[in-house]
Amino acid sequence: MNLMSVKVLTASQMREVDRITIEELGVPGMVLMENAGSSVVRVLEEKFPPLAQERITILCGKGNNGGDGFVVARHLKMKGHSPHVILFADPGILKGDARSNYDILLKNRITPAMARNADEWARLRAELSGATLLIDAILGTGLSGPVEGFLLEVINDINGSFPQIPLVAVDIPSGLGSDAGALLGESLRARCTVTFTAPKWSQVLAPSCERVGELHVMPIGTPPSIIAGIPDAYLNLLSEDDLEPFVRPRDAESHKGDYGHVLVVGGSRGKSGAAALSALGALNAGAGLVTVATAFSILSIVAGFAPTIMTEPLPETDTGSISLAAFDYGRFAAVVAEKSVMAIGPGISTNPSTVEFVRRALKDFPKLPIVIDADGLNAFAGAADLLADPLKGTGRKLVLTPHPGEMARLSGISKQQVQANRVETARNFAMKHQVCLVLKGNRTLIAEPGGQVYVNPTGNPGMATAGTGDVLTGMIAGLLAQHPNAPVEKVVSAAVFWHGAAGDAAAEIRGELSLTATDLLQALPRALHIGGTIHSMSSRALRLRSGQAPRGTCFSC
Repeated sequence: MNLMSVKVLTASQMREVDRITIEELGVPGMVLMENAGSSVVRVLEEKFPPLAQERITILCGKGNNGGDGFVVARHLKMKGHSPHVILFADPGILKGDARSNYDILLKNRITPAMARNADEWARLRAELSGATLLIDAILGTGLSGPVEGFLLEVINDINGSFPQIPLVAVDIPSGLGSDAGALLGESLRARCTVTFTAPKWSQVLAPSCERVGELHVMPIGTPPSIIAGIPDAYLNLLSEDDLEPFVRPRDAESHKGDYGHVLVVGGSRGKSGAAALSALGALNAGAGLVTVATAFSILSIVAGFAPTIMTEPLPETDTGSISLAAFDYGRFAAVVAEKSVMAIGPGISTNPSTVEFVRRALKDFPKLPIVIDADGLNAFAGAADLLADPLKGTGRKLVLTPHPGEMARLSGISKQQVQANRVETARNFAMKHQVCLVLKGNRTLIAEPGGQVYVNPTGNPGMATAGTGDVLTGMIAGLLAQHPNAPVEKVVSAAVFWHGAAGDAAAEIRGELSLTATDLLQALPRALHIGGTIHSMSSRALRLRSGQAPRGTCFSC
C-alpha cells in the first residue's frame, strides 16, 4: 500500500511544476490561468449559495495572481453576476498572461477601478462597505519578505475595517509567504483559500495556516505524476485515506489473538492514570489484548481503571516507580515474551533506576516494535546516541512521540528553536537516529527515517490537556500490533490522524475548554463511519480536489 498523503510544495517547487507543465507538456500558461480562475468560481458557488445574492468585489494585483482574479471576474459575469474589480497597479505594467486576461476583461465590458496609491484607495475603500464577498487576488505565492508601504496599508485597512466581510483568497492570502509556517508579517485573513495543484508549506503549517481558513486544492491541468516527481519534495499532508486501510471491517472468523498483544510499561506512584490511558488507547484502537506492566504498589489502581486491562507487577524503587531490578532473574523478559508491541514511558518517572530500566528495555529487545513517550523519552535526554539500533539495517520499528519540550531535551536545543523550525528538527532527528518521530503540537508532524515528513491536519487546542498524549501512545501501539507488516510510518500516521479526528469529534460535543483525555477515548468510535470514513471533523476544514487525492476529501484545519 502506498501512502495516500498529498505532496506539499514550496514556491520554487511549484514554479518548477508549472514550468514542466507549460514547456514540456505543452499546456499554455493561459490555459492554466483560465482553469485557476474557473475553479475559484466553482468553489464560490459551493461555499456561498445562492451566489447571485452576493455583492462581489475582486481585489487584483499586477502579477499572475491578479490575472487569476481577472478570469474570476469574467466567469462571474458570464454567469450573470456583476463583480466590481479593483486593480492595485497601473495597467501599463501588466505583462504576459495577466495582461492578456486584463485585455479580455475590458472586451467583456468590465473596467477595473484603479487603486495605485493611498489617495485612490481612500476614494475606493468606501465601496467595500457595500460588498458581501471579497476576492483577494493581490499577491501570490512568490512573496519572500513582509509586505510594506501602500499594500501593507491596504491589508491593514481590509483586516481592520472589513473583518465581517467573508474573504476568499486566490492561491494564498496576500502577505502570506509560501515556504514556512512562520509569518513574514501582516497578511489578509481568509475565510477560504483556493489554491492550485498542490498545497503550499504555509497553508498546512502553523501558525500561518490559521490565516488560510478553509483550504481547497484544485487541479488546473498538471498530471499528478509531475508533482510526485519533484525532487526534494519531502513534506506531505495526511488525508483520511491514510487512515482508511487500518479501520476496515474485520473478518467474521477472527479472534483476539489476530489483533496483537500490546505491553504498556509505565506508571508510578501518583501517575497511575497515564499507563491506564495508554492501555485504553490501545484497546480502543483495536488491539486484541493489552497488558500493563507497572510498579507493584500501584498495580491495583491501574487494574481498577477498566476490567479489560491485564496487569503485571514489577519491582519498584523507593519512590514507587519501576526499578532496574525488574530485569533480575529474567522477570521482565518473561513479561515481554509473546507481546507484539511495547509502549514505554507514560507516567514512568525519572528516578535514576527507572531511567536505567528504560534504556535497558530498548537495548535488550531490538526486534520488538517499541513506542517511547513521556519520561521514557526523558531517559534519553542528552543521551540520544543510546537510541542507536544494535542490529544495524534490520528495519527496527522504534517510534518516539515527544512534545516540543521533550524534543528539545532529546536534541540538545531550546524549545524555542524546536518550535521555530519544527519540520527540519523532526526530519533531521529521525534521519540521524533512524526512528519514526512524532513531534506533537499544532499540526503534529510524523518524520520517518528516509526523510519524508507528514503533517497531520486534525486536532484542536482542546487536546492540550493531561493524558491525551498517553492515549496517542496507546493508539500507535495498538495499530502497530494489528498491522505488523505495514510500514511503520503508515501505521503511525493513521494513529495520529485518528487521534486528532477523535479530538475534533469530542470538541463538537464537549467544547474545547472542557475536553479531557477520557472524552477523547469515548469519541474514538464516533470519529469513524462504518468502513473507516471520518465522521466528525472541525468546521475549519480543508478540501482537496487535486489529482493527488480523491475529490472532496476533508481534513480538520
